[in-house]
Amino acid sequence: MATRDLRRLAARVKAHRLELYPSRLAAAKAAGISKDTWQRVEEAEAVRETTYAKIDRALQWATGSWIAVAEGGEPVLVDDAGAEVSAAERSPLDPEAVRRAAFDAARATLPTASIGDLDAFTDELVEALRRSGDVAE
Repeated sequence: MATRDLRRLAARVKAHRLELYPSRLAAAKAAGISKDTWQRVEEAEAVRETTYAKIDRALQWATGSWIAVAEGGEPVLVDDAGAEVSAAERSPLDPEAVRRAAFDAARATLPTASIGDLDAFTDELVEALRRSGDVAE
């Protein structure tokens, strides 16, 4: 079994919660858990596996996605009926938002790289994501 990274899981839970719910309380109510318990997850504190399963459902992730995320993978999205949503059915990302995020991440990771190299990397990443259908045309 891979090591579970609760900090990674916490970051993904919080990011996805912010996309779906106006508050931590609203997300906790949707999951059927307390706001304090949801906060513990977002602070990378361990909770019961049954709690993580409730969070999977509230975030519209397939059951067990929390394990995949904590072990370095990605969650599987599900629709309202519980069916997995394929990459082709997901809304493509905004290319400018991806470009800004990629540039910022590259600059933080490679502080000595030239602006030209960072731009080239960002352009190539956005194009690769466009080809895969993850970024809008």
